[in-house]
Amino acid sequence: MKWAITVLSAVVAGTLFSAAPQGQAQAQDMSGQFVVNADGSRDCTHLVASGNPDYPPYLWQSEDGTHLLGAAADMIKRVGELAGVEIDVIHAGSWGRVQQSMREGSIDLIAGAFLTVPRMEYMDYFYPAFQGTRTVIWTRDNLDLKYLEWSDLIGLEGLTVIDNSFGQRFDAYAAENLNIREVPTLEQGLQMLALNRAEYLIYEEFPAKAVAAREKVTDIRSYTVPVSAENLYLTMSHKSECNTGKLRGKIAQALFKLVADDVMAGMVDANIARWGSSTN
Repeated sequence: MKWAITVLSAVVAGTLFSAAPQGQAQAQDMSGQFVVNADGSRDCTHLVASGNPDYPPYLWQSEDGTHLLGAAADMIKRVGELAGVEIDVIHAGSWGRVQQSMREGSIDLIAGAFLTVPRMEYMDYFYPAFQGTRTVIWTRDNLDLKYLEWSDLIGLEGLTVIDNSFGQRFDAYAAENLNIREVPTLEQGLQMLALNRAEYLIYEEFPAKAVAAREKVTDIRSYTVPVSAENLYLTMSHKSECNTGKLRGKIAQALFKLVADDVMAGMVDANIARWGSSTN
């Protein structure tokens, strides 16, 4: 069976605008956040980042819907501080829309993406990775797939969120062998699973658990054996006007120091508590 790509509904990202500092103009692009100098060139001491808005504790929407909060947002801002740049982490729409914005260069950075060959065609990856993750299989708790390996999913109806990747190897295997429909949001995928409209959902362990609790989706389970264990990377658009060797070097040095100091562990713990308090 081939991976069936079915988009069940469209998500339209809104346009965000904010005021620039005195003496600077504001670019009228998709993000509405680029700061430009008097001569019209980009001010590359101010960068615009985004990411997957359905990804707690790493990223989720602020209450007013204009920015993203979470451990990955905190990390990329700290990277910016050490690199001498200000990084604004905006809500730029769905995860698919964010990736399209990176292709177009209408945002500079993504705060957390898996490494895949297709994505390397339009963005640079900074090393090392700043966080490891586990992707697992979710089912209703009254259904036991006896899942141990990828081939156990052949012939079953699956779901995932549009434009998600679970690692290059699994993506290639799924494209050739599995029947997986794509939905716009994790919330919709969890609801469909609970309503018996699919046999399994593929998503990362903690984000799915967190969103299921918020949406009061019960009677689901995850499997111990992961589909994949992948790393999250900071990335920069090839089309960003600020993508220069000098700036990439500063960002890479800052990232290396923060990873060596293991600052992400504390940020994850703090944002698990933050997410929980924001949804109660």
